[in-house]
Amino acid sequence: MARKHKPEEIMGKLHEAEVVLAQGGTVADACRRFRVTEQSYYP
Repeated sequence: MARKHKPEEIMGKLHEAEVVLAQGGTVADACRRFRVTEQSYYP
């Protein structure tokens, strides 16, 4: 069964993804870090 993520967890991960992107990382880097597909991440 899939784990439901709390809204706070999702917002935290999105914030961390923004930090990765601001540091010159790519969307692919951020997605690998959080183990989600690039299709799941919509900037």
